[in-house]
Amino acid sequence: MVDTSEKFRWLVRLGYVARAVLYTLLGVIALTSRERISEGAQGVFQAVRDVPAGTAILWLLVLGLIGYALFRASSAIFDVEHHGTDKKGLAQRAGHAGSAVGHLVLAWSAFQFATDSGGSGGSEGGRAQEAAAGVLSFQFGNWVLGLLGLAFLAAAFFQAKKGITGEFMSRISSSAPDATRWLGGAGYIARAVVFAIIGWALMQSAWFGSTGEVVTLGGAIATLSDDGLAFTLVAIGLLMFGLFSLVLARYRTIPEMDVSGKMPRFRAAMR
Repeated sequence: MVDTSEKFRWLVRLGYVARAVLYTLLGVIALTSRERISEGAQGVFQAVRDVPAGTAILWLLVLGLIGYALFRASSAIFDVEHHGTDKKGLAQRAGHAGSAVGHLVLAWSAFQFATDSGGSGGSEGGRAQEAAAGVLSFQFGNWVLGLLGLAFLAAAFFQAKKGITGEFMSRISSSAPDATRWLGGAGYIARAVVFAIIGWALMQSAWFGSTGEVVTLGGAIATLSDDGLAFTLVAIGLLMFGLFSLVLARYRTIPEMDVSGKMPRFRAAMR
C-alpha cells in the first residue's frame, strides 16, 4: 500500500514534469515564433491542446501544477524544506507562497483549456492589465502593485543568485546527470531576467498609476524581441530550465510528510 508521504512525493514529481512542459514549450515557442510568445502560458496550453491526446495531457498538467502549488504552499506554511524562521528563511518561505499562488493560477488556465474554455476572456496580457486596473481602483492600490513589483525584483535577485552560485544542487541527488548544474544555472538566470522585467513593469504601473506597462511571463519575454542576442539567450535559458525541471522530476529530494500528509515528518516528531 502506498502511504501518504509517497503519494505526496509522486504528486510533487508530476508537478516538476508539468513545469518542465511549460518552460520547454515557452523556450521553443520563443525560438520559433516571436509573434506567438506574447501569448505566454496561453500559447503553451493552446499548443498542447492541438496535439493528439492534448486534452488528456492538459489534465495531467492541471494535476501536476496543483501538486507543485501544494508543495510550495507546504514549504511556506509547514517549512517542509527547513528554511527556518530567521529573516532569510521567512523571505524564502514568502517566495514559495507566491510561487504556490502563481502555479494555482497556471493550473486554472490549463483547466480552462482542458474544458475548451481557454480561448474566452481575452489575451493573457489583457487579463493581467484588467487585474492591475482593479487593484489600482482601490485606495493604496498603487502601493500594492509597487510591493508586488518589489517582490518580483527580489525574486529575480534570488533566481540569479541561485543560477550563479549553484546552491540549488544541495537539494538534488548526487546521481543526477553532470549537466544538471549548467542546465539549472542557465535556467535560473533566464528566469531572473524575465522576473526583473515583470517586476520593473509593475513598479512603473504603480508609479504612473496606469496598467499599460503590466506584462505577464510571455509578454516579458516578448519585450526582448528587438534585442536579438538577449532574446535568443533568454529563450534558450528558459528551454534549459524546462529540461532542468525534467531532471528535478527524477532527482529532486522531496521531504517526507507524516501519516496525515499535512506536516513534515521531522516537525511531527518534535511534538
